[in-house]
Amino acid sequence: MFSIKRIFLAVMAICLSAMSSIASAESTMEKIDNTGELRIAVQTQGPPISFIDKNGERTGLAIELAQAFADDMGVELVIKNYDWKGLIPALTSGKADMIAADMTPTAKRHMKILFTDPAFYSEVVVFAKKEKGFDSWKDLNDEDYSIGATQATSYADQVRAKIPKANLKPYPGGNPQVYQSLLSDRVDAGATDRASLAGFLKLNDELEIIGALNKEPLGFAVRPDSIHLLLALNNYLRLIRSDGRHEAMLDYWWKSTDWLADHN
Repeated sequence: MFSIKRIFLAVMAICLSAMSSIASAESTMEKIDNTGELRIAVQTQGPPISFIDKNGERTGLAIELAQAFADDMGVELVIKNYDWKGLIPALTSGKADMIAADMTPTAKRHMKILFTDPAFYSEVVVFAKKEKGFDSWKDLNDEDYSIGATQATSYADQVRAKIPKANLKPYPGGNPQVYQSLLSDRVDAGATDRASLAGFLKLNDELEIIGALNKEPLGFAVRPDSIHLLLALNNYLRLIRSDGRHEAMLDYWWKSTDWLADHN
């Protein structure tokens, strides 16, 4: 009897200790409040989402959205730069509080992180030099052709799924690296989102879009334990949609090339 009582008390002590640890653990939002900093992981160079402009300043649609969120919370925005493949590891390791990027909320990514409601939408397109004479992206479905896309992105996934015979060349340096490879004829075509490509097409009229592969939602991301931050982000997206700020940001950064004159 005495032995059973001791076991019961030991189990209760362990449970109380675990509950105490959970209760005392600092949430991501509490940490942001206590430190006065919101740390975001962004892609090093991916206009118009996140990039260094002609004045040497970090800017872009994701930066403007995150900055507005930080300002309205009354905290400082701390920007941490990574290549695309390094964004999720930076978040899950605790180096950043959230990812501010044009990331597709795939089922595979959801196994590691949580996504906000869509912040905007993207149309994945294939582009090439006009002199190539492609009538459609379907013309590229041949082992003789190569297509460049940013490594570990839905762009690359779409190429694998819909143009499987082509030779996919993934680039860790993002869209700028894909663009340069296309211009130097290291690949026959490239795949990215229409909005990101718009500015590059405006500066390079020898290129053209040869078709769209799909349309997909894009969102920001947090760790699975950051539910308060996730709810706050979703609430903030609703707020800025209702007051018109969200639409103004999309009109400037995503639906036009107006940003080029100011930042490029």
